[in-house]
Amino acid sequence: MRDPLSALTDAFTSFLFGKVETTRLPVRTSTGQAQAVYLPTAAPGLGDSGVIIGREVYSGKGYIYDPFQLYGQQLPAPHWLVLGESGNGKSALEKTYVLRQLRFKDRQVVVLDAQGEDGVGEWNLIAQQLGITPIRLDPMAALNDGIRLNPLDPAITTTGQLALLRTIIEVAMGHGLDERSGFALKVAHAYVNETITNRQPVLTDIVEQLRHPEPESAQAMNVDLDDVRAWGLDVALVLDRLVDGDLRGMFDGPTTVGIDLDAPLIVFDLSHIDRNSIAMPILMAIVGVWLEHTWIRPDRVKRIFLVEEAWHIINSPFVAQLFQRLLKFGRRLGLSFVAVVHHLSDVVDGAAAREAAAILKMASTRTIYAQKADEARATGKVLGLPRWAVEIIPTLTPGIAVWDVNGNVQVVKHLITEAERPLVFTDRAMTESSATPEESFLNDDARAADWEAEQRAALIEQHMAEVESSDATVA
Repeated sequence: MRDPLSALTDAFTSFLFGKVETTRLPVRTSTGQAQAVYLPTAAPGLGDSGVIIGREVYSGKGYIYDPFQLYGQQLPAPHWLVLGESGNGKSALEKTYVLRQLRFKDRQVVVLDAQGEDGVGEWNLIAQQLGITPIRLDPMAALNDGIRLNPLDPAITTTGQLALLRTIIEVAMGHGLDERSGFALKVAHAYVNETITNRQPVLTDIVEQLRHPEPESAQAMNVDLDDVRAWGLDVALVLDRLVDGDLRGMFDGPTTVGIDLDAPLIVFDLSHIDRNSIAMPILMAIVGVWLEHTWIRPDRVKRIFLVEEAWHIINSPFVAQLFQRLLKFGRRLGLSFVAVVHHLSDVVDGAAAREAAAILKMASTRTIYAQKADEARATGKVLGLPRWAVEIIPTLTPGIAVWDVNGNVQVVKHLITEAERPLVFTDRAMTESSATPEESFLNDDARAADWEAEQRAALIEQHMAEVESSDATVA
């Protein structure tokens, strides 16, 4: 018990000079126990199993991501959307992600490579490094015994073949098939499959049957033969483009023998196709359905289907519907679909807005690189990003992105190893200076470090301001 005189002295001193702070003796403890005194401020990570992406900017801790490890626990779907303007690191992220995934023995990747440089796709270097020859779809090369994919390949089910034929025609025409044209296509397809048994049926057979339908086709519906021929004329003209038009040689023959569907990496090089032509969505539809029926199998292999310039898929209602089915079907068989898009407005305001919304909903992981302020606001509204994330998107430097993994939002800096660096920098022709890719990377890294320092300082300043405001309120 304290001495009464000491208590009286302390009370008098406090009255004259204010409350005197007490002095506490130091306490010896361990770091494990003391960590509760300073609670962590960083958001929780995604675990320590999977592919290393880089480090979380604010805390500096490693950032690890793998949709197959997270699926069913933290992710309702393994699909991934990557957004951002050119030159901010999307391509480098895709390539290093694939290279790191392939280190696992049960991984297989298909890439639709729609961009290129020096006459080859930008994945050519990685394919060479892995000893793989890209499947180059080129109308000119196809005329000289190049690669062919047959929409009527027997590996595709009869139902799948008919659905693919309809999609090709609807994409080219820009509208759905009416009932009469659909009937003409259906009977021509059925007749070709029934009568041609000694070889693979090809598109030429369908075109020929549409131009010269059999009397049995008319009798089945109790209509004139001339009517059936007229119903199928527009369909025949569209398919003729793949047989004898600007897309000839790629899809008008049996599937090329020797395509290795068991290779760890399969690259479809579409860089020789005009990305703004109607040919691109047609190509993606054919490749997507062909892979659905020949590549995806219930063998416990985890598969990644990466599509660059994916707005060709999401912005076409007919192609988007096919890929919706592929995504739903593939989720049961270990398929992760990765769509790379420059701007979300390219698809959400397009002709396939409903289909695009459905595909975006399936993408539980979203990675957003730097965008202009108005585009960032629109993206944040569609994806439901928190306000702080939307505000920093326009300030992001190359290699840094906002990651939203089913609501777990963090700012992540992508790290590239020395071994990966020569394989991922493929835009030499568009560099703004004579600096080498390595020098450009180092410059970007320095800018990124400056940005991190600024962000950390801003966070500390904001925190101190909140503390001072709180103290003032209490007082």
